[in-house]
Amino acid sequence: MDERDWLAERFQVHRPRLRAVAYRMLGSVSEADDAVQEAWIRLSRSAAGEIDNLEAWLVTAVGRVALNMLRSRRTRREESLDAHLPDPIVDRADGVDPEHEALLADSVGVALLVVLDTLTPPERLAFVLHDIFAVPFDEIAPVVDRTPEAARQLASRARRRVQGEPTVPDVDLDRQRALVDAFMAASRDGDFDALLAVLDPDVVVRADGPLPAGRPREVRGAVAVATNAQTFAALGLLTRPAIVNGVAGAVALNPDGTPFSVGAFTVRGDKIVAIDFLVDPERLRDLDLTVLEV
Repeated sequence: MDERDWLAERFQVHRPRLRAVAYRMLGSVSEADDAVQEAWIRLSRSAAGEIDNLEAWLVTAVGRVALNMLRSRRTRREESLDAHLPDPIVDRADGVDPEHEALLADSVGVALLVVLDTLTPPERLAFVLHDIFAVPFDEIAPVVDRTPEAARQLASRARRRVQGEPTVPDVDLDRQRALVDAFMAASRDGDFDALLAVLDPDVVVRADGPLPAGRPREVRGAVAVATNAQTFAALGLLTRPAIVNGVAGAVALNPDGTPFSVGAFTVRGDKIVAIDFLVDPERLRDLDLTVLEV
C-alpha cells in the first residue's frame, strides 16, 4: 500500500466523526459533505507525514472549512431574526439508520441546531469543537485567529446562549412518542385542554418556511401554541410518526401525499418544551422521506 492509499484509508476511518463535526457547524447534510471533501483535498496536498495527530488535524481542518462556509453564507443572505431550521435527519419511528446514528452521536437535536444558528461563526466553532468534541482551546485558537483565552470566552458566550433555551430532551423515546402522539391527536380534535396538558407553560414553536398571512414564525407560551395548533385541524393533514434528529417527531402530508411539514419535538420533564417545524416546500422536496413508506 502506497502512502496515498494509506492516507485515504485513514481518512475513511475518521469520516463519520468529521461529518458529525461539519453537520453541527453547518446544519446542512450536503454542505457538511462538501466540508469533509474539502478537508480531504487539503490533506492530500499537505505533508501528511509531518502530522503528529491525524484525527486532531482533520477535525480542526473541517472546522476551519465550515467556519469559512458560515462566514460566506452570512454575507450572501440578509441577516434575519427568523428561525432557520437545519436539514432534518428523518428516520422511521421504530429505529434510526446506523449512518444517521453516527451523524447524530452526542445528541444533536433540531432545537440545539436552531440555537447554534443564532451564534456568530467563531462562537459556534468554539462551542462545537470544545463542548461537543472536546477539542482543546489551544487547538481552536488558531482556527478563529484568537488567543486560547479569547477562544474560551467565545465558547462561554455560546454556552450561555445554548443553556438559555430548551435544547436537551429527555432520553426516554417512548415517553417522547406518547406526548407527541397526544399532541397530534389533540390538534386534530381541536381539544384545547388536552393540548395544554402536554405543553410546558413556556413552550416555543418555531417554523421555517412560508406561512399564511398573519401567522408568526415563532410562538411562545402554552396558550398561544395550543390556540395556534387548533387551527391546523381544518387542513386535513395525514401525519406519520417519525424520529427527527434522534427525538420523537412527525411528518405531515397534504391530502395529495406531498409533504406539508417535518416537526421535531423536544420533551423535557414530561412536557413538550419546543417544537421545530420545517414547512419550506422547496426544502421538503429535497428530503428523502421514502424511509417512512410502508
